[in-house]
Amino acid sequence: MRAPERVTLSASEGAAIMARLSVYAPSRSDCEICIQVIRLYFWLSAVVEEAKVSMKKLRTMLFGRVAKHPKPGSLETSSVGAPVLDNGEASTRDEEAGQDGEAGFKPESSDAVVGTIKPRGGHRPGTGRLGAEAYAGATRVECRHEELSVGQRCPVCGQGNLYALPAGVEIRIDGNALLSAVRYELEKLRCSACGEMFTAGLPEGVGEEKYSAQARAVLAVSRYYLGVAGYRLQGYQTMLGVPVADATQWDQIEVVGDCAYKVFEQMEREAAQGELIFQDDTAVRILSLMKENRDLVAQTQGLSTSKERTGMHTTALAVRVGEHTAILYYSSRCHAGENLQRLLDKRQAGLAKPLAMSDALRSNEVADESILIRCHCLAHGRRKFSDLEEVFPHECQVVLEVLRQVFDHDEQARKEQLSPEARLAYHQVQSQPLMDELKGWLDKQIDDHLVEPNGSLGKAITYMQGHWTTLTRFLTTPGAPIDNNLAERLLKLFIRQRKNSLFYKNPHSAYIASVLTSLIATCIYAGVNAVEYLVALQEHRRKVFADPAAWLPWVYASSRASP
Repeated sequence: MRAPERVTLSASEGAAIMARLSVYAPSRSDCEICIQVIRLYFWLSAVVEEAKVSMKKLRTMLFGRVAKHPKPGSLETSSVGAPVLDNGEASTRDEEAGQDGEAGFKPESSDAVVGTIKPRGGHRPGTGRLGAEAYAGATRVECRHEELSVGQRCPVCGQGNLYALPAGVEIRIDGNALLSAVRYELEKLRCSACGEMFTAGLPEGVGEEKYSAQARAVLAVSRYYLGVAGYRLQGYQTMLGVPVADATQWDQIEVVGDCAYKVFEQMEREAAQGELIFQDDTAVRILSLMKENRDLVAQTQGLSTSKERTGMHTTALAVRVGEHTAILYYSSRCHAGENLQRLLDKRQAGLAKPLAMSDALRSNEVADESILIRCHCLAHGRRKFSDLEEVFPHECQVVLEVLRQVFDHDEQARKEQLSPEARLAYHQVQSQPLMDELKGWLDKQIDDHLVEPNGSLGKAITYMQGHWTTLTRFLTTPGAPIDNNLAERLLKLFIRQRKNSLFYKNPHSAYIASVLTSLIATCIYAGVNAVEYLVALQEHRRKVFADPAAWLPWVYASSRASP
């Protein structure tokens, strides 16, 4: 349907037409305007149903440019509050999509590492009521009877003897600043004869450095896991009387990065030998690279003929190596596929092809796709139909019902902890007939011209058809995942940083963020205390540099215990 002509009415003109219509005496011009409005209604309905127009473009087509100071008497200032249909130019203000924060970082093995659990379908029983065993880091204080002891006669009946029971537990929670300070006032004495000065020493166990390894680790975790920006933490610490400047925070975090980058490089070498890789990326802002982009625009005088890349991306790679999972982040101008290619360049020759799960964007592909087995996320294919469910309820329900059963089968296989081979056999029995039937239905919609190929539903069907082999890899290859949800959850850590602190100053600060976020995320996924781990890396820096493989997050506990 062609877009109708725009209708421009002032408040007085609209009121006059409504007055004439109320007495059933419209003029010819009034009828023409009403016809245009009705045409606009049907055109708008068709556009929304097909979902071919973005909200920004639709707003511009309907309302034009919204003036900052509307003219008195126009519909923009009327009591109805509806903006006028104007012929003005489009507004240049963009709205963020907000899809980045759709999934939070939540490893499949544990809910506790998320920090905030978002249950589906209402509140989970017991949420917010944790048992005493959950407070593993609480300080333990033994409370004993002052007048009673084991073996003593009962003070009530005087006949029985008292014996011990398991201790009762009460939890009390206090609040403090992330960083606390101790002020040591050292007594000074001076000889009245010779003038020699004597200063008292610090208590035993007090280090020489102002900031402890624990303080640096807390700063790193607050910045790269909690996403607390430096200036916000500075304000919070100042409020509680322990000020720490944001520049000082960065200096201390950089010390932690200097102790950790060797382990990150070792984790890269380990991940390069992995058998299953999840990958995804998101946007990032790096100020020095943004300045390069502005300089490039100035050099080319605003022409977009330059082939220089201007985009910036953060890539998340989750690699399963045996029983462990290494999580790696990279922030630079490189796409996810290029970062994956650099990782695979470190892979030993002769190993079997790894499985690589991603969405179907070209930016996720490596230079030579034949060196791996590509899997595409079935959840992405499903989402294309769930977004159109209200517009095409019958057709979308056919697809969504089949995929619901397939995902239920995969969840059942996970619950039963089936081996890759047993999971494949289970899917081939339970899910293969469903997917074959769905494939026939999709082909029929296109071959029999039951849907418009260039419409929104047609494009969703074409996407499924074009990537059918990679979307159904879980039906042909042992261990092939069904979705890329793990990588999307992992990206939440960097998205949280981006939404709170907005940018990194230069590639070096982005690299430090990648190193520390990679180690923190890997620790959390492995169930390791990230703060204790970063403290250990600082306290054993020489051992870490001598043998970084012994200080990987999943094996550091035994390394720390060694003499």
